[in-house]
Amino acid sequence: MTFLVIALLIFSGTMFLAAYYVFSVPRQQSASILNARLREIRARAGAGRTRTSSDLILEQKPGAFAFFGEFLSWIGPMRRLQEYIDQANLTYRAGDVLAISVILVAAVAGAATLFRIATPPVRLLTGLAAGIVPVALVVRKRNQRLARFEEGFPDAIDLFNRSMRAGHNIHAGLETLAQETADPIRMEFKKVVEELSLGSQLEPALHNLGTRIPIIDLKFFITGLILQRQTGANMVSVLENLSVLVRERLNLAAKMRAATTQQRFSAGLLCLLPIVVGIGFWFVKPEYVELLFNDETGSRLLTYAVVSEIIGVLIIRKVSNMKY
Repeated sequence: MTFLVIALLIFSGTMFLAAYYVFSVPRQQSASILNARLREIRARAGAGRTRTSSDLILEQKPGAFAFFGEFLSWIGPMRRLQEYIDQANLTYRAGDVLAISVILVAAVAGAATLFRIATPPVRLLTGLAAGIVPVALVVRKRNQRLARFEEGFPDAIDLFNRSMRAGHNIHAGLETLAQETADPIRMEFKKVVEELSLGSQLEPALHNLGTRIPIIDLKFFITGLILQRQTGANMVSVLENLSVLVRERLNLAAKMRAATTQQRFSAGLLCLLPIVVGIGFWFVKPEYVELLFNDETGSRLLTYAVVSEIIGVLIIRKVSNMKY
């Protein structure tokens, strides 16, 4: 049995090394060749440049688990997670977040196994619940930032319209938004102005803005600016209508949240009721709860209950989150 385990570990390690070589080594070689060419270009074109001058090449700081991120960079969810991190304006890398999640899963499940807490299905579910926490924090931070952007976006549209009515062009209007608004609107439009000052075209800079802030109202704003750029039409009235529409939609959302407060409270109470009852029985009758962890049938019932609870929470969340 020990020989089979050692052989399995050796085989798994060999497969991981082979996969790492296939997916990461060619990219590292291409990156080193590109860096060498860039250094050669800078050496030719910037012979007289001072050492204190800034470098225009955008470089991303590697994370603490950069090797893990490079190994899993070909996975689609990794790229999606990195987009969420960028939209939340965090400095983490997707590989670091995923590595921390894996470490949490292994640590919690390993601790439960070491102290013989519950049965293997319950240990696995506990470890997975702990591993979801880093990703959930990133998603929460992203949603909060997008909500702040959407809340202040109508005022930003009005400010841009006033700038256009004063006779300014689109670049001047974007600079006004980058200077006179509050974060996160100011930060995002400042990035657009910086891209334009570095020689980028207007359309790619605006599309990058739409990628960083995936809000439908901002996409309408970007489409209006691109159409005005291409056709020369007067988009002030269109943007004014967009500002009114965004405000009305936000007011409608606030009224719906106020009207459904009681229903959402009842849904939250129903979701928390099994947990509260379980904790109460743990203090009143511990032997009732211990059966769910120490007995095989009880563990199966607990696993079924946890899965059913998660499905119920997701269904309630889907029903309560209306599109407006």
